[in-house]
Amino acid sequence: MKGSRIVGSTRTALAAMLVIAPAAACSSGGSDQENSTHQIDIGPLIHTSATGEKADPTKAYSVTTDGSTKLGAVTVTGPDGQPVAGQLAADQQHWQTTDPLRAGTAYTVKVAAEDGNGGHGESETTFTTDAAQHVVTAELGPDSSGSGVYGVGQPLTVKLSEAVTDPAARQQIERGLTITSQPAVTGAWYWVDDENLHFRPQDYWPANTTVKLAYDLPGVRISDGVFGGEQQTLALRTGDRVEALVDAGTHELTYKRNGAVVKTIPVTTGKPGFSTRNGIKVVLGQEADVRMSGETIGIPEGSSESYDLDVKWATRVTWSGEYVHAAPWSTWAQGKENVSHGCTGMSTDEAKWFFDNTRVGDIVQVVNSQGHEMEPFGNGFGDWNINFDEYAKHSALGKPVTTTAPAAATNASPSPSPSPSASASASASTSAQAGGR
Repeated sequence: MKGSRIVGSTRTALAAMLVIAPAAACSSGGSDQENSTHQIDIGPLIHTSATGEKADPTKAYSVTTDGSTKLGAVTVTGPDGQPVAGQLAADQQHWQTTDPLRAGTAYTVKVAAEDGNGGHGESETTFTTDAAQHVVTAELGPDSSGSGVYGVGQPLTVKLSEAVTDPAARQQIERGLTITSQPAVTGAWYWVDDENLHFRPQDYWPANTTVKLAYDLPGVRISDGVFGGEQQTLALRTGDRVEALVDAGTHELTYKRNGAVVKTIPVTTGKPGFSTRNGIKVVLGQEADVRMSGETIGIPEGSSESYDLDVKWATRVTWSGEYVHAAPWSTWAQGKENVSHGCTGMSTDEAKWFFDNTRVGDIVQVVNSQGHEMEPFGNGFGDWNINFDEYAKHSALGKPVTTTAPAAATNASPSPSPSPSASASASASTSAQAGGR
């Protein structure tokens, strides 16, 4: 009986141990869970410099913890999806942007943080910077409202909405001007004055080049309190390489296309006292019919040099009134003598042929004249008369620019025009300042 009771007690004790053991195992598992990775709400644990309000674009944006957590990855991205550069402090308690913010721009902020006890979390917020009160906008040229096809001598132009004189601000403007072309070229910017910039390649543009110019500084700080204005882009294409060489000594115009001589035309240029400018000029526009008056270049009405004529097939090369045009009144002198008031005159048929085979941006170079040199700026495009190394020195950055060649450049290029004159500012009848007949 005693033995039987002892056995029974032993069994009862063993059973009790079996019941207790699983309970101990569960207790041990609960301690491991407390130390495992788990999600936490980090919103109350971090603070930003722009929560619930507009941010000052002139100041750095920052993210700071309450001291109980450490920051992990922090990204601030703008509408273009590009992250703003920033720096995380060594103690991981503070992060701030190192690149400037753009004015009037919405940003998305993603923050990852952990509490050191296995807790980690992420948050996503947004903020917007204050709009700029003072912006500099840009008008890009040449005007591409027509066919968008130009001659190989056409410079690119930028007209700013206001004067920029500070050297650092000018550098920022240049950094925001991007040029891509196919094929790529080496060129340079030239600050013509405080509001106008020109860009030209080292040599003429290659024939049939696609070009894209962009002013990409929206909201970007240019100087204290001044920001870039709306983004602007311009796409164009060059046609064949057309060069017209006017030799005032031999009284001939030699027309070349892509290096090959196509035609030689007898001409007359400016007579003594009205000698045609020497140098390289760029076609500015074309007018099928234009009224030319000597008074526009300072010749008194009624004087022996006075004239007032309806002129056909006029291709303009200076704003002061120099053209290549039809001059049926001087056919007797063409190829023999210079009798004009500064223009290059030829027969009506030859002038129409030249008009039809020339476009805005083509090259007209005059040599062996008794006239002065073509002005670099202010009277058309005399950019090509400046040595390229000297040209590049007038860039704010002081160095040439190599255009990149985008893989899909041709996708953004305008269609070629069927006729060179289609891209010119031709009109049936125009009254304009016209220099010489």
